[in-house]
Amino acid sequence: MRLLPVMPNTACAKTITFGIPSYNAAADMDHCITSILEGSAYASDVEIIIVDDGSHDETPQKADEWEARYPGIIRAVHQENGGHGMAVMAGLREAQGVYYKVVDSDDWLDGQALSAMLSILRGFIERDLRVDLFISNYVYEKVHEGTHHTVGYRMALPRKKIFGWDEMGRFRPDQNLLIHSLCYRTDVLRDEGLPMPAHTFYVDNIYAYVPLPRCRTMYYADIDLYRYFIGREGQSVNEAIMVKRLDQQFRVTRIMMNSFHLFDDIESSRLRGYMMGYFTMMMAICSVFTKLSDEEGADERLKQLWADLKEFDARMYRHARYGVLGFFTNLRGRAGEKTTVGIYHMASKIFKFN
Repeated sequence: MRLLPVMPNTACAKTITFGIPSYNAAADMDHCITSILEGSAYASDVEIIIVDDGSHDETPQKADEWEARYPGIIRAVHQENGGHGMAVMAGLREAQGVYYKVVDSDDWLDGQALSAMLSILRGFIERDLRVDLFISNYVYEKVHEGTHHTVGYRMALPRKKIFGWDEMGRFRPDQNLLIHSLCYRTDVLRDEGLPMPAHTFYVDNIYAYVPLPRCRTMYYADIDLYRYFIGREGQSVNEAIMVKRLDQQFRVTRIMMNSFHLFDDIESSRLRGYMMGYFTMMMAICSVFTKLSDEEGADERLKQLWADLKEFDARMYRHARYGVLGFFTNLRGRAGEKTTVGIYHMASKIFKFN
């Protein structure tokens, strides 16, 4: 595979920018920030941007204190509350790094894995190798249970080499590339922008889906870098919270739907297959949580979503609706609903995703 050279950029001395979206994060942000500082050995080519998203606690003051303590490494950005997506985009706008990675304020990075990642990224830059996407493992940290579960990509992605989409294998249902596993080149995210809606949860799915076709070269490091804290009360992936935010699931899924006619727009068959699988999962989530919801009109809105998909792209509709996942998440009648919900709960126990 032909590798594209990186054009020298003498104005940018930062290898990577870590954007930390922070809303009322005073209780958690110190651990997150410290993990990056210590894991990077306080390196001057690392940048941390704390985005205070209109917090009402001590987050703004703490962000400013961190900036004052580590000028040149940490910067604080303050904005009116716009939601997670707006905070991600604010960090991206300010980023000076060749690469950009999002770390939520209640999560953290493994120090040894971060050191390995930085060594690899620095090597790309020093050798003038353009790598659009760096992929690593992430770990579900269920702190209240004292358990953890690692999501890796050993059988799906080549290791220790730069590769293109046509060289990847098949992904299991629990192996989607989520925001936790992704580190993009900054210019990949900036070139065409990201359709991030304000005041909306689950926009990390847009972040992990829309930029993929812009990435021509990838590298997978089999390191457990991102530690994803899960199980906190009120967390967005909590089942009860997801049911209440069904409208936001619909909003994000529509944005993903309208981003691509997958069978026309995506050249690589393997990337197309992966993205079709990811999008099908999003439609399945909408279907399952509609069944769990007692919100008036939810069933009609789901029917409309499927109708809109059929009108937008009939081929995408057929793959999403009549594949195995689409079939078993849209069973009809009371017995069908119970079966669908039962399958979902069984899958959540097996794959440990919430």
